[in-house]
Amino acid sequence: MCRNLGVSGPMNTRPILNPPGGEKKVLLHSCCAPCSGEVMEAMAASGIDYTIYFYNPNIHPREEYELRKSENIRFAEKEGIAFIDADYDTDNWFARAKGLEWEPEKGIRCTMCFDMRFERTALYAHENGFPVISSCLGISRWKDMDQINGCGERAAAKYPDITYWTFNWRKGGGAQRMLEISKRENFYQQEYCGCIYSLRDSNKWRVANGREKIEMGVKFYGDPQA
Repeated sequence: MCRNLGVSGPMNTRPILNPPGGEKKVLLHSCCAPCSGEVMEAMAASGIDYTIYFYNPNIHPREEYELRKSENIRFAEKEGIAFIDADYDTDNWFARAKGLEWEPEKGIRCTMCFDMRFERTALYAHENGFPVISSCLGISRWKDMDQINGCGERAAAKYPDITYWTFNWRKGGGAQRMLEISKRENFYQQEYCGCIYSLRDSNKWRVANGREKIEMGVKFYGDPQA
């Protein structure tokens, strides 16, 4: 069974979502507005009662963190969705990243990072009556979905009352709708994963390929140059 959202084309027909156990209350970990936009609209279209949980101490520097968070808050307020702004405990993140500074993207540093964020998400869900947690992280083609889901399931397994929802948000046109929503809402377009090591490696690649280094706060999905 599918629900048409009123926009022509097969990319804009969403399936009716059914969270694990038939639950209708979900705590959605969000990393940014572009990744969460489609997930938020898909949940709303299926009548799911969800709350955004923003816990991303990996995002550096602070300027980039505030840009991503403010965009996510803006969209959540527009949609009338509760937004939980969790601690930005960067000291904890850097302590856990110690010794992993030169690991590649999708390696063990990323596993550590997902584990840390999902552990806090699962704890909040356990303490505040959310039976299901999920994340929009997996909708990005730059991420390893199996890696993300493994971290989410591991965090939820610590609590008998919590289930991690391993839904593939990319399928059925989800990845395309993510871009369409980002352009429609003119979301800020970040150009690296989030952590300072990702920024370092992204800039290293850009310089080696004759491109300018990343400039924060200037690129938006709705802009022609984007």
